[in-house]
Amino acid sequence: MARSPGRRPISRSRFAPTSLKAPLAAPSPDAPKRRTLYGRSKGKALRRRQAELIANALPALEIETERLAAGAPLFAAQPSELWLEIGFGGGEHLIAQALANPEIGLIGCEPFINGVAKALAGVERHRLANVRLQTGDARLLLGATPTATLSRIFILYPDPWPKRRHHKRRLISNETVAELARIAKSGAEVRFATDIDDYAGWTLARFLASPDFRWLAESANDWRTPWDGWAPTRYEAKALAAGRAPVYLTFQRR
Repeated sequence: MARSPGRRPISRSRFAPTSLKAPLAAPSPDAPKRRTLYGRSKGKALRRRQAELIANALPALEIETERLAAGAPLFAAQPSELWLEIGFGGGEHLIAQALANPEIGLIGCEPFINGVAKALAGVERHRLANVRLQTGDARLLLGATPTATLSRIFILYPDPWPKRRHHKRRLISNETVAELARIAKSGAEVRFATDIDDYAGWTLARFLASPDFRWLAESANDWRTPWDGWAPTRYEAKALAAGRAPVYLTFQRR
């Protein structure tokens, strides 16, 4: 049975048995100091319009990590908050959040260039001024982000790397959780979604082991139900079509 610190227990969590096998030590073997970005950065050849967006629109929106680390402003108008989506895929959720929250500055990170092109198309179509993008390894962006900067962080359907020998490639590690704690403001939320039970358990274990986060779930319905204002993604649609039930985990920075 998984327990939420300071909350009543949540029984029969389908992912809890994999999440609480043993206490986690620091530093963790799943978090080496130097990590490599795995997976593709490009798939199908870009269509002409997509290539034009990458060449002409991306330079104005792409974040330079050096300027970010120096505290340079990212937007012409100062946003009320900064939110980050790590691995935005085709950009459906990122664009929906930007449309629904024009006062918020949205940062999207995605190494897959085809997804970046789709997000750029959405930014252009809706004339969004509150979106900035980063196209490399998310860990470089995290490392460059100043302390206590972000009010919300989305990690939606990251690659689960299901084979045990590949688990070290997973985005979520003790190291990543510590970095998220550093860049998140007090009270900020990390919202994580996956359709892979093992990855849900893996993620839950690492956040529960952190003194910097608390899990907000009070009942099983909390992690079975998406957040208010949820914008479904193509990955979620594929999971539901395959009969896999998504898990939605919310962690709050203490």
